[in-house]
Amino acid sequence: MTHQDVPTIINHLSLGTNDFESACAFYDGVLATLGARRVLEHPGVVAYGRAFPEFWVHAPYDGQPATVGNGAHVAFFATSKAQVQAFHAKAIELGGRDDGPPGPRPDYGDPYYGCFIRDPDGHKIEATFWDAPPPPLPSSAS
Repeated sequence: MTHQDVPTIINHLSLGTNDFESACAFYDGVLATLGARRVLEHPGVVAYGRAFPEFWVHAPYDGQPATVGNGAHVAFFATSKAQVQAFHAKAIELGGRDDGPPGPRPDYGDPYYGCFIRDPDGHKIEATFWDAPPPPLPSSAS
């Protein structure tokens, strides 16, 4: 499978960190609960994914401190409610802060199940499972 075959609109996301080693230890454990692993490493940069580099962790390239985006978060795809629960438990174990325990999120739709965590740098991350088939895409008008 190539990354062009993956049905997603996002190629990758990056989060800055002020403590690279701590962030890598956190994401090594947390993303393993979702079947992701390190797929690329360079000095000061680690990329995680299932098939290709989807999520990157590194110090900001401009040399300034990493800061948290207000209103922004990264949601990781889980394949089951159990994965969401494992993600949440591992994140807490590794120093993350609970920002919404695993459970339904009816504001996002009846089939939506997720949890929210603040990583060690304060970034808001989520594991989410959509417990229904995706809705059909609208047909394009020609």
